[in-house]
Amino acid sequence: MVAFNWKALESFPLLMYILAAKTLILCLAFAGVKMYQSKKIEEKLKREREQKLKAEAEKKDEFLTRGFPSQEDEAFLEKKDG
Repeated sequence: MVAFNWKALESFPLLMYILAAKTLILCLAFAGVKMYQSKKIEEKLKREREQKLKAEAEKKDEFLTRGFPSQEDEAFLEKKDG
């Protein structure tokens, strides 16, 4: 018959609590890193979106100012031609 050392099992509950605590700490750490990364990516996308909108607005303003002459420009051209 095989002799089993029952003294080794006395610390088993403590080892399980340590394992559970370690698992919980690791899960919380990974969740925190994931939140940090997603926040960082979201800020980057927001900045890119703002830059894109700003560039489009500038392009639109440039088109409006160059594409269509204002009343002052038309008056100046009429004086110049006339």
